Amino acid sequence: MAEKFQKIKEIVEKELNQEKDSAHDIDHIMRVYALAMTIAKSEKDVDLDVLQAGVLLHDIGGAKEAHDSTGQTDHAVIGAEMAKPILEDLGFSADKIKHIQDCILSHRYRNDYKAETIEAKIVHDADKLETVGAVGLARAFAWVGKHKAKIYKKMDIDEYIKENQGGKLNGRIQDKSKHSAHINYEVKDKFLLEKLYTETARAIGRERLSYYKEFLDRLEKEVNGQL
Repeated sequence: MAEKFQKIKEIVEKELNQEKDSAHDIDHIMRVYALAMTIAKSEKDVDLDVLQAGVLLHDIGGAKEAHDSTGQTDHAVIGAEMAKPILEDLGFSADKIKHIQDCILSHRYRNDYKAETIEAKIVHDADKLETVGAVGLARAFAWVGKHKAKIYKKMDIDEYIKENQGGKLNGRIQDKSKHSAHINYEVKDKFLLEKLYTETARAIGRERLSYYKEFLDRLEKEVNGQL
């Protein structure tokens, strides 16, 4: 990793360490980074400077969102703002900074920004793939423990969305302790493939999603005493 990207990594790690969240720590960033580099190999005309910076910075606003009890902070929006002075100090051009900010803004599932460039699409896809598969399960239950949520809980999804997500399928979770991996699958994870932009990500996603769903089905049977 080139020196400027190593510097970005160090800044991001320091920022994320404020939250102590194993689902959104520097290890998450570096897994997304590795996936992004894999996806990029199958795409044409990828600006690797933009891609690498976008991946490394995509969650830099995460701690500030987590520390805002009002629920008004969007880590993608504040992350794009935080990235600008960092990138300026490292000598990125104004055009590249704007491009990297677009990657950060559009990586999130729960906002209205859409990825337009191949670099933004790769950042988005690599981050979304972290929600399923074996690593997705590990992160889901790390999140459950952190927020005192449920190891297992199912309920009418329309009722849940109205009660705990502001009436929107992609709405922000209001009381995290009422959430579970099974509910998250119904409101988010099962729609993964239609949200991905690149064919490489969709191929990886199909396999990961199948494994993820198989585990959730098994967990339900064990909870209900069927296995």
